[in-house]
Amino acid sequence: MTNLPSTQDHLDIDDILNDIVILKDGSACMVLEVSAVNFGLLSEREQDATIYAYAQLLNSLTFSIQIVIISKRKDISAYIEKLDAYLAKIDTPKLKDQLTKYRDFVKAIVRQGNVLDKKFYISIPFSSLELGVGSAVKSIGGKAPKHTLPREYIIDRAVTNLMPKRDHLLRLLARIGLKGRQLTSSELLQLFFDSYNPGMFGTRVVLPPENQIDTPKTNPIAVVNPPIIPVISNVAAATPK
Repeated sequence: MTNLPSTQDHLDIDDILNDIVILKDGSACMVLEVSAVNFGLLSEREQDATIYAYAQLLNSLTFSIQIVIISKRKDISAYIEKLDAYLAKIDTPKLKDQLTKYRDFVKAIVRQGNVLDKKFYISIPFSSLELGVGSAVKSIGGKAPKHTLPREYIIDRAVTNLMPKRDHLLRLLARIGLKGRQLTSSELLQLFFDSYNPGMFGTRVVLPPENQIDTPKTNPIAVVNPPIIPVISNVAAATPK
């Protein structure tokens, strides 16, 4: 009996190490989470300044980026747990009753209104060509060849290449009034797990041993549903729509 390919065979992600995503063709990428600004509440002068600063950011880029916007249901499980913990300590019946009603009200609002939480990310790519390795040209419908270089070598080269780009973006984002930070390995794993498992809302995952995700038998990202967003791969310059 032949072994059927697993879902992970169809993913471009090979591993997540040292806060870097390694892809199967030897390329890699770093992901930044970026805050938002309420553009509609700014004055006309502030809006013009923001647009000008954003144009400066785009014009200063000498490398490709990908801007990803993800909308998902608001996760209030941690907040509800805090309310439950506080309820357990309250002895006053009236106060306890009011807090119970408030907790149920919040849960109902989120459940019925389907409150969405928007997250903004910037992916900075590191091409396998920058390793000095010539990639084979893919045929139509074919797959990129899997890299054979040690992961530690790829990570070292990727970090050296991506860190200056990251710092450059963070400085320019600050001019717009936006805060950015690099996602850690555990946050990257959670991001991809949520993207490929929309039905498992609120599920928290932890990094497997040795900070790797490359073992299909123990990897929580190995069993997935059809993706709701594409894997960050072969990133190219883009602007939010």
